[in-house]
Amino acid sequence: MFSSLRSALRIPDLRRRVFFTFWMLVVIRVGTHIAVPGIDTAVIREIIGRGALFGLIDLFSGGALSSFSVLAMSITPYITSSIVMQLLTMVIPAWEEMSKEDEGRRKLQQYGRYGTLILAMIQGLAMAVGLRQAVANPSWSAYLIIALGLTAGTVFLMWLGEQITEYGIGNGISLIIFAGIVSRGPAGLVKLFSYVQAAGYRLITFGATESGAVGILNILFLAAIGLLIIAAVVYMQEGERRIPVQYAKRVVGRKMYGGQSTHIPLKINQAGVIPVIFATSLLAFPTTVASFFTHPIAKWLTDALDYRGWLFLTLEFMLIILFTYFYTAMTFNPMDVSNNLKKYGGFIPGIRPGRPTMQFLDRALTRLTFVGALFLASIAIMPNFIMTVTGVPNVYFGGTALLIVVSVALETMKQIESHLLLRHYQGFLR
Repeated sequence: MFSSLRSALRIPDLRRRVFFTFWMLVVIRVGTHIAVPGIDTAVIREIIGRGALFGLIDLFSGGALSSFSVLAMSITPYITSSIVMQLLTMVIPAWEEMSKEDEGRRKLQQYGRYGTLILAMIQGLAMAVGLRQAVANPSWSAYLIIALGLTAGTVFLMWLGEQITEYGIGNGISLIIFAGIVSRGPAGLVKLFSYVQAAGYRLITFGATESGAVGILNILFLAAIGLLIIAAVVYMQEGERRIPVQYAKRVVGRKMYGGQSTHIPLKINQAGVIPVIFATSLLAFPTTVASFFTHPIAKWLTDALDYRGWLFLTLEFMLIILFTYFYTAMTFNPMDVSNNLKKYGGFIPGIRPGRPTMQFLDRALTRLTFVGALFLASIAIMPNFIMTVTGVPNVYFGGTALLIVVSVALETMKQIESHLLLRHYQGFLR
């Protein structure tokens, strides 16, 4: 692997892309320390400890929310805008036609940027008002300045992500989230070391304690579980069912076309990590809003939807399965695939073209999606059981974080691999 990396860095274009990506990520990390003026960060950290949604945003932003920097909202408004654009493209016939052309796709991308700006302004204003106890001089002018600063940071991140995608390596938006999550790694290691110190360097302790007294073997057991989870994520992310496709032979003039065999790759996890983000954000929203109030009903809601409680885990498990089926239906249409196969003379061996092909693909996709949905739901609720089994409180790596980190790493590695193979170098996967 290191030999392949050295070979990659010898290629001027690839080396330029790698270093461009690196320096853009450095700029982002510097931006996380540029604080919005007029905010008491101590109050912000206290609120983050009470709200699960803010904790999720702080994770994706690499700690920018806890310091309330201009990048505190991270790239989440852009992700939300992109998802809304995908939904609208499915229901608006004119936009669906536009998505099939290059010029139309560029226009839709521009609409998505405008949507990001609007959503960022709304979210920034809502955060400023919702966190008003942390504002030094509460007033509408102060809220507006804070919202403008947060919006500018999100738009800047969106621009950087697009620059990384065009001139760097990998998907820029994904790499921004990846860098934010990975940046929390050293703090997590320091926290684990403090747990071992609190236990007096004992080999093993029993039961999870919030005070933090964990034995060395508990940490090693946690590391072993983490490696197994990473291996499972890689296996499921790369797993796919290949539906064989045969193209009939056609004679056009003096040339013969078709006759070749190929396949349709149906991934086990077609939806990626989007269902987990949807479900977690939806469940965390009521408790986050309730954390702003001291009414008994707000306290009851916060206790009922505690992220370690059985109700939260059950609802999260069910919502992830629901959103997985929903998002997979958005991204893969068996009817369109069936029509395209029929149009170009392709067929699945043993299956008649047209409606039978669509039903076959739909049935295969439904079964695969069920496996992928169960996997996503299990990974998402895994940290709660890991805390119980290992006795380590506040497990740093969560299912959502691991899914994002592993998925982005695989995607970036594949892109580097493609550059190497184009230049006849032996790639990482060899």
